[in-house]
Amino acid sequence: MEKPLLFITPGYGETLLNALHYSQALKIGNCVETSGQGGWNDDLKIPNSLEEEIAQAFINVERTLATAGASWEQVVHVNSYHVGGFPPIVNKTMTSLYRHYMPHRAPIWTQLGVESLGLPEMRIEIRVTAIIP
Repeated sequence: MEKPLLFITPGYGETLLNALHYSQALKIGNCVETSGQGGWNDDLKIPNSLEEEIAQAFINVERTLATAGASWEQVVHVNSYHVGGFPPIVNKTMTSLYRHYMPHRAPIWTQLGVESLGLPEMRIEIRVTAIIP
């Protein structure tokens, strides 16, 4: 069995490692798993707009995947966690971003409605699995 490698996203990942003692990504062989990525900036601030928060979460997934040598193009599985249910803007925004980041791949996707997430302001968190060819 290959040794697992843990990765910390520069910026917010370092803050979360120091505060909560967890890593942002794990790589074993050609498989990369991420922890849940919120729509925060490096200071853990959340945008007011839900669409902007979702877009920032996608950017943060991209940043975290990059630390482990992966990208959205290699994502095969997405779990998304949502506070506040699923107003139409959620699926519209998520679908648009999937098509932008993965134009040649439609991942498997599980959406979960939750009561709350790690920061009180958060409305979305995204966790992915990528397979590097």
